[in-house]
Amino acid sequence: MPVADADEIGLAVALLQAGELVAFPTETVYGLGADAANPLAVARIFAAKGRPANHPLIVHLPGDAYLERWAREIPDCAWELSEAFWPGPLTLILRRAPGVPTAVTGGQQTVGLRVPAHPLALTLLRAWAEAGGGVGGRSGIAAPSANRFGRISPTEATHVRQELGERVGLVLDGGRCPVGIESTILDLSRGDDQPPRLLRPGRISAAQIALVTGLWPEPAGRETGDDAPRVPGSLAAHYAPATPLRIVPAERLGEVVERLRGGGRRCALLCHSASLPAGDVTALSRLPDEPWGYARGLYATLRELDEAGVDLILVEELPTTAAWAAIADRLARAACAPR
Repeated sequence: MPVADADEIGLAVALLQAGELVAFPTETVYGLGADAANPLAVARIFAAKGRPANHPLIVHLPGDAYLERWAREIPDCAWELSEAFWPGPLTLILRRAPGVPTAVTGGQQTVGLRVPAHPLALTLLRAWAEAGGGVGGRSGIAAPSANRFGRISPTEATHVRQELGERVGLVLDGGRCPVGIESTILDLSRGDDQPPRLLRPGRISAAQIALVTGLWPEPAGRETGDDAPRVPGSLAAHYAPATPLRIVPAERLGEVVERLRGGGRRCALLCHSASLPAGDVTALSRLPDEPWGYARGLYATLRELDEAGVDLILVEELPTTAAWAAIADRLARAACAPR
């Protein structure tokens, strides 16, 4: 894994202090970072990504000791979950503290917070705090995925450069992200008297959350106008390659490939079953037949297939078990993207 030296970290901190953008790895995906307390810097994130201004950003913290700089009326279960899972791929939605810019919350009264587990991200965040932590000394870095809005999240530094180019002042290279899909998002903004709501599935499962809190998280529908906060990655269409993507049951893949070939259409195939025949496809990729190996390689593989010059990406349908739910969520949203 590449390691940034002190000079690179120092440059990253200086750029953040100047209101510029710095991309850095987390254990989930690469983030596009800016001083979360500086509305002008946050606006640069939205401009670089082409992201709608009402979509909130996740604020990354050096540790849970900084939680009260960003949130108020923090329920007991938030401290329990932070002790259990931070640093790690869990984002907590809490009521925002006074003075937290609405630019970073998408105009809402809630804010998404997490402490990432990647060593390079933590080194940057701690150096940022030691240098004063930006506007108001809040020491948070807003960092949505470092890609154009709605597209495939980057899990390698080269993906960031390909997507955003010179719109980013610096890209810190920490190798491939070990988790590979975005964090679990849990809504705790209703307080201790209400159960948590699972707004986005991820590596931290509902069962793991329930073991800590004693309450099974309630599901939240996609953006349906209920009282759940808006959060990243909750649109029906997201995480998508430019090439149309279709999810197909394993037993129908041969038939679909043959029909496409007969119609003169080129297709790529992403599968996980070792016994599945390749068929007559332009490009074929296999990912591990277990959820976290599959997740780690998913976005990089989708990028490769997107560049294969095909008309359609076919993805073998995933198992319907809870262990695969977060990955199935990402692929379902990728398949819904308008063309």
